[in-house]
Amino acid sequence: MTVVDQIVRRGAEAAPGFAESPASARAALLEAIADALDGGADALVAVAGEETALPEGRLRGELARTTAQLRKFAGVIVEGSYLEVVIDHADGSDVPPRPDLRRMLRPIGPVAVFAASNFPFAFSVAGGDTASALAVGCPVIVKTHPGHPRTSETTAALVDQAVAGQGLPAGVFQTAAGFEEGLELVDADALEAVAFTGSLRGGRALLDRCTARPRPIPFYGELGSLNPVVVTAAADAARGGELAAGLAGSFQLGDGQFCTKPGLVLVPAGSVLEAQLPQHVVAAHPRMLTETIAAGFETGRDRAAAVPGVAIVAGGASATAPTVLAADAATLLTHRELLDEVFGPVTVLVRYADEAELDRVLEALEGSLTMTLHAEPSEDVRGLATWMTSRAGRVLFSGWPTGVAVSWAQHHGGPWPATNTQFTSVGATAVRRFLRPVVYQDAPESVLPDALHDANPLGIPRRVDGRLEV
Repeated sequence: MTVVDQIVRRGAEAAPGFAESPASARAALLEAIADALDGGADALVAVAGEETALPEGRLRGELARTTAQLRKFAGVIVEGSYLEVVIDHADGSDVPPRPDLRRMLRPIGPVAVFAASNFPFAFSVAGGDTASALAVGCPVIVKTHPGHPRTSETTAALVDQAVAGQGLPAGVFQTAAGFEEGLELVDADALEAVAFTGSLRGGRALLDRCTARPRPIPFYGELGSLNPVVVTAAADAARGGELAAGLAGSFQLGDGQFCTKPGLVLVPAGSVLEAQLPQHVVAAHPRMLTETIAAGFETGRDRAAAVPGVAIVAGGASATAPTVLAADAATLLTHRELLDEVFGPVTVLVRYADEAELDRVLEALEGSLTMTLHAEPSEDVRGLATWMTSRAGRVLFSGWPTGVAVSWAQHHGGPWPATNTQFTSVGATAVRRFLRPVVYQDAPESVLPDALHDANPLGIPRRVDGRLEV
């Protein structure tokens, strides 16, 4: 038996008991993990800074987000609506006659989480995928990212302490490292799902592996995004300079290594935004998170810049320097490779001559995590806004897409190739990925979970005989 086999077996052995644990116990675990991370913040930030070169302020902010989302998931499971409880009492007069039916969501079992490169805390060992799986009672095995191994080890040790402190078996939370180990983890028979944040290429490979198993399992992948922005002529005329400053801050934030970076911006020909954007592009030579990311950025940016009709309008003086490219709409429609995501501080301005040309460009776009529309209040953009919802999971009407709030209403996902799932990886409903519905028919109360008892001992929201009770 390999090391990975042993890890997955421990997770499978811990799964039944963890699934039956009360929400209060799982909430206490999440709170304990958050407390442990807060208590170890200085050590975590120090080692992450050495491995990633991210500034201290960014790392402390990200760690605060990580512990906050752990605590928010604790609140989600105690509130209880995530269980989606529905009770239909027996009704012989219904057509056809209805037995007693009680439905709720149940944890699926051990899940694998593949950590991301660009968020060493928030999308890594104790990040949102781990938090949402633990919250609903699924043991987690984190495949750590090679870009920050010591940060991962330090974080995992703190989580282990919290798990032990709550009297839970070690199988509730474990880690694995290594490329081959990651593949072996996906193949393990007892595994029930995979969550991944990373590149389209890597995610597609894992998706294919999940579906090729003798017993296929779900793959929840967040695979990157172009995050197009549309600036109307009226908005550009009214506040093009302001929009230029906002765009510059967004596409250069974190050296462009956010999955919500605006990578394509549609602007009217001769825009104020394009004229004023160069003054906001910094002459920096950032150190990217990994050598692989740096190489991919340089290759992708240079390939886009080499397309006939594409001009460098700002930056680009060094291998990793922030860069603004620009092209006419006709160039983009001829060279669809400009729609490929380049991970790093680059954005492409696409000049449209009129609304008809804008529409042609929009129709060429694939799914994204976000789309942003900057228009003036006097403009009727209802049709455009509705169209955007067909291509993105989050549509913005002010501001910029970098920065994803962790809340009940948040959705971080979108049509392929942004993700391969209808669920979110950020926000309260991220827990839905690791649950499946189960119906109890004519079951005696002695076998029913507390959530399905008529007396509602948990005091959670439920739908009973068609009526919502809160």
